Amino acid sequence: MSKITDTVMALAGPIAQKHDCEIWEVEYVKEAGNWFLRVFVDRTGGVSIDHCEAISRDLDPILDEHDSLIPASYTFEVSSAGAERHLRGPSDFERFEGSLVEVKLYKSRNGQKSFRGKLSQWNDDSIEIISSDECHHFEKQEVAGVRLRIF
Repeated sequence: MSKITDTVMALAGPIAQKHDCEIWEVEYVKEAGNWFLRVFVDRTGGVSIDHCEAISRDLDPILDEHDSLIPASYTFEVSSAGAERHLRGPSDFERFEGSLVEVKLYKSRNGQKSFRGKLSQWNDDSIEIISSDECHHFEKQEVAGVRLRIF
């Protein structure tokens, strides 16, 4: 992670907790020539627009206080992590073991770069999914990303 996203995650964490949420991810990206700072939140039972609004309202002045942290102007957004969120670390994989996922690869395997199935196993080195009674095993270094899917 970058210094910006790490710092924003640290600043946003207590605010999210205040609203019974947790920070899922922070991203700072340039899209179509504009910078975006996005804070994705999660909550047992789901995240409402009211949660996002409250967190945004409380976090915005804190980000203004740390204005030197982000050198360019940006658009600030707070939203739910979403039903089809990316899985990042071990706690994500543990939490969603048995769930339907999509694994995207850097290079194609048998003419395919995307595989869908149920997350069956994972560890620091590999990910395994089961689809249509077929087991797919991927080494972490070949995986570009894993996200939950709604089939």
